[in-house]
Amino acid sequence: MERLKKYRHVFSIGIQNNLTYRFNYLTRTLFSFIPLFAMLSLWRVVYANSPQPHGGYSAQEIIFYYILVAIVDVFTAVNEDDWQIAADIREGQISQFLLKPVDYLWYRISLFFAGRAAFISMACVPLAIFIFCFRNYFIAPANGMAFMAFLVSLLFTALLQFFISYSMAMLAFWLLEISTFIFILFAFEYIASGHLFPLTMLPAPLFHLLMFTPFPAMLYVPISIYMGKISGAAIGWSLLTQLLWMCAAYKLARFMWTRGVRKYSAFGG
Repeated sequence: MERLKKYRHVFSIGIQNNLTYRFNYLTRTLFSFIPLFAMLSLWRVVYANSPQPHGGYSAQEIIFYYILVAIVDVFTAVNEDDWQIAADIREGQISQFLLKPVDYLWYRISLFFAGRAAFISMACVPLAIFIFCFRNYFIAPANGMAFMAFLVSLLFTALLQFFISYSMAMLAFWLLEISTFIFILFAFEYIASGHLFPLTMLPAPLFHLLMFTPFPAMLYVPISIYMGKISGAAIGWSLLTQLLWMCAAYKLARFMWTRGVRKYSAFGG
């Protein structure tokens, strides 16, 4: 109970710190709509010239797919946590966590959710306006069970993204600059998770191959559950797959920390 209280305090401090940058969050949200509007305009033109479904998505569904991408990103995206973790290691700030009864992973998780809460509080109004503008494309959840599964999947998505980013940041124990690796991971994840387009638009062999990786679980799965593209028993299997990938990413994060601390030598800090 005392341990939980400790990380609740970290969460509260994180909220306060993040709210000092609320203008940055607001502008980031507004500018993020620019590429989204461009993508929606592109697909409107595609379906205007070729009205039949593409990748199993109708014109209404493809527009709503990108609306859900924006919503899921607001709740789950890892923005600067990996950079901050790498900076803690590089600048020697990590030393204090080796001397105090604080688990650095849980400390960072608390800050991650604090950052998401602060970001949501700033993004909810422009996001609501955006959804209102495209309300004619809105699609209700396939059913109540799909919506509940979507919420669970959303949590798994957030944790999976965080643990993978955390593990990537741990490379700072061995490398002075890890930005290249972070950008490579982000570029691959942007395509392989379904940010750019629904994965069913890929050739079938490539689609099935990607489903054996953690990337679809980082976006495509929760959206597909909500929209009924994944239904019935497949929902259970999809959530189980997400849970397994999340546990594997957690184990990797713990492993990287343990090996990194053994190698670590502080420079200042």
